[in-house]
Amino acid sequence: MANFLVAALYKFVELSDYRQLQQPLFEFCEARGVKGTLLLAEEGINGTIAGSQEGIGAVLDYLRADSRLAGLEHKESWAEEMPFYRMKVKLKREIVTMGVPNVHARTMAGTYVKPAQWNALIDDPDVVVVDVRNDYEVSIGSFDRAVNPHTTSFSEFPQWVAEQSREGGVLAHGGKVAMFCTGGIRCEKSTAYLRSQGFDDVYHLEGGILKYLETVPEEESRWKGECFVFDERVSVQHGLAPGHYELCRACRLPLDAQDKASEHYEEGVSCPHCHGTHSEEQQQRFRERQKQVELARERHQRHIGVRMK
Repeated sequence: MANFLVAALYKFVELSDYRQLQQPLFEFCEARGVKGTLLLAEEGINGTIAGSQEGIGAVLDYLRADSRLAGLEHKESWAEEMPFYRMKVKLKREIVTMGVPNVHARTMAGTYVKPAQWNALIDDPDVVVVDVRNDYEVSIGSFDRAVNPHTTSFSEFPQWVAEQSREGGVLAHGGKVAMFCTGGIRCEKSTAYLRSQGFDDVYHLEGGILKYLETVPEEESRWKGECFVFDERVSVQHGLAPGHYELCRACRLPLDAQDKASEHYEEGVSCPHCHGTHSEEQQQRFRERQKQVELARERHQRHIGVRMK
């Protein structure tokens, strides 16, 4: 039985007093047993939180009581175990870091496309479909025909746009571009960036992959694989059911059964992605941590940072 409600939320909105919002919001969440991370910046709010249905409902009501956040939307899913270990409310320069000044997603974002209309858009062969997530996220699932920019962080996206706008690049002819990401926040900002660079026909998936997987029937879906999420569930499938991936505790990349069968996999210490990249001192520290994890399992307790099996 799934006992914890997970709410992913964001909104681009001017919050000039965001610093003053931090402590009251933290205390409100703590008092209701809600955990996770919320980011506050002058450009808005972003984050994922989990707790009881009552606790999450209370936090969402608290946020929406601020008239600037009255239209705040969120996406829900359920988890059998609490996917976070503490509550954090952080102050940031951006709620999703691109590192480019004056990209105003609140006013410059591209055209929203609802999940029900997304298939028709990306089935058009004249539309360039771009996955704006990081390479390791794309590696476990994406949409048919989607271009993978092979970025390791969102701040690399502007450079990719510059490269692909040159002759021979996928963006060179300035046609229709459809973008998507996990929950919508990165593609909202990336479409705003493209518009600032002179692209006119730019679209993005409203609510992101999560809303698509939640609402579009699997038999009609263009999605292949699973969707990486930034909590202890690691990945989700159609209907937002839990996925089959686990995290490498050394490099934080998702692992499937084949990865775990590799000679380079040592639970909690290394995997095929990071084997040979850590020092002996680091590996020893990882092994000591893994011993503590094993002891916690024997006691049927949960070690912080590790999902119970």
